[in-house]
Amino acid sequence: MPWRPATPTTRRRRSRSSAKPRAGACLDERGARALHRRGAASTEARAEGAARARKPSAGDGAASALPARTAGRLLDPRARPLRRSRSRARARMERGAGGRRRARAATLGGATVSAAESSRVVHEADVCVVGAGAGGAVVAAELAEGGARVVLLEQGPRHDIDKFSARPPEMLGRLYRDGGQTATLGSPPILLPLGRGLGGTTLVNSGTCFRTPPAVLERWAGEFGLDVDEATLAPCFERVEKALSVAEVTPELAGANALVARRGAERLGWSHGYLRRNARGCVGSGVCVFGCPTSAKQHTGITYVPRAQAAGAQVLTGADVRKVRVDRGRAHAVEGRLPGGRRLEVRAPRVVIACGTIHTPLLLQRSRIRDASGQRGRNLSLHPATAAFALMDEVVDMARGVPQSFYVDEFASEGMMFEGVAGPPAYAAMALPLTGAAHARAMSRYRHLAQFGLMVSDSSRGHLHVLGSRPVIRYSLSREDLAKFRAGLERLRQLFQAAGAREVYLPLPAGVTPASACADDLKLMAFHPLGTARADARASHGVTDGDLAVHGVEGLYIADGSVVPSALGVNPQLTIMALATRLAFHLLDREPPGGASRPARDRRDGSAQADGKPRTQELTCPS
Repeated sequence: MPWRPATPTTRRRRSRSSAKPRAGACLDERGARALHRRGAASTEARAEGAARARKPSAGDGAASALPARTAGRLLDPRARPLRRSRSRARARMERGAGGRRRARAATLGGATVSAAESSRVVHEADVCVVGAGAGGAVVAAELAEGGARVVLLEQGPRHDIDKFSARPPEMLGRLYRDGGQTATLGSPPILLPLGRGLGGTTLVNSGTCFRTPPAVLERWAGEFGLDVDEATLAPCFERVEKALSVAEVTPELAGANALVARRGAERLGWSHGYLRRNARGCVGSGVCVFGCPTSAKQHTGITYVPRAQAAGAQVLTGADVRKVRVDRGRAHAVEGRLPGGRRLEVRAPRVVIACGTIHTPLLLQRSRIRDASGQRGRNLSLHPATAAFALMDEVVDMARGVPQSFYVDEFASEGMMFEGVAGPPAYAAMALPLTGAAHARAMSRYRHLAQFGLMVSDSSRGHLHVLGSRPVIRYSLSREDLAKFRAGLERLRQLFQAAGAREVYLPLPAGVTPASACADDLKLMAFHPLGTARADARASHGVTDGDLAVHGVEGLYIADGSVVPSALGVNPQLTIMALATRLAFHLLDREPPGGASRPARDRRDGSAQADGKPRTQELTCPS
């Protein structure tokens, strides 16, 4: 029996919201204010535009465009059908225990509700989604458009574009957990930056979009028993890519920093190309990881969240979820806190956890959910990374253009991926591996500096535990991964020297060469944490099954990087979003409609274009 959209029922007290001061202008030394005037659009305007302009069609998979009998249903044999006595059921839910009718909030039209301003404490929904990042926002939007009542909870705030200053130190404190200082404990200690707010880490990443490599999918099927392959995920990838406006960076927008790497790769004969990313109307402001000042980067906070709102989903920010309530083996509610200490409760027969790889295992542990596999919080994989600088004769102005626009994948089969990285002077001053007078001399020639990054597909595995209420991340570099960094740094030097660099600055202490470096000599950051609630068809080996349902608990699902069972070797946001799309349509008992197909395949699997010519300059994802 199909599920129809219905209005969530709520309790409310009188709101005491006060007027907020006008947000300050976006400023930086390169003119982000002008970029904001030309291209910025507020998040509120995007949400209103989505509500006005988006007219769902059957091709989009929106329930409102389909007959009630074919709109799809949420999979759950024990769930209550909404069509049965719909008006009476709604009336009963809208009455409190004493028979009083509950007042509906004035913001039920899909608007974001700050938990600090919300007068509501109890919500009822078909699905509660915890986390509005790459996984949670996608699930919430697809389910809401499919006819489900959805409540989406986000611990962080909604970030207004007017407050994006493009100043790295300031934006680190605003957009990142722990001010961007989350770190692992081990040899060596590694910074692990995580986004916080609507959009999660998609808000602060570089926007790079790779599909899951075919070899990785084959490993998942063979080692973990997951029923996923290129064919089954292709419609999900297509749908996500269409929603995010994924396209290849043009050489003009890539900037001179990419041209330096391209010149070196061409002279060495290394495989390379321009990256695909989720951007629309990008002007190359160069501060992707510090908050896009023009809203060109299509993170989930300005794409999927407005779609969820337009379809009637409730979105609460500032909601700190502390527990998933499970009774007799079935999830049925979520509990948390609002600012000021008020309690939050969302009653729903289905809960989707999407708190991210670091925080999802903690929520499972706080909820005292049994872990028969013993794998919760384990199997942590990262993409540890570093970068080198080079002093060039020509003017580079690395911050002009897309910072991560170019890649070299010649050594991808060896677990090494080279990708662009760049930033404004304040960022370069923090990242440049020099001190004292040498640092000052290099920064005085900032316009001639180029930078390129090395990312390792790790064999190391870490684990999480809790100290007080905070996660402790244990992770040490394996000998195999240390060998990858030694080889990778030497190849970065070769790349820059082939491009004509006058000097190359490797991220190593003075007197240490790549060949002699030990783990503690490396200055590393890490990205893309995965695997701490890994999917495995066997309950004895994984936290979730192939449909991302938590083993042993009905109605509980996970949709974030924690379910990804192995390192990918490429940026994972597209993989997470495709898996989240697949989960949403599984819950709706429907096949996901695809987007526009692209016959060209990823160069790294050795395929050719439709004209039979080998790909040497471009990257497109497999279809």
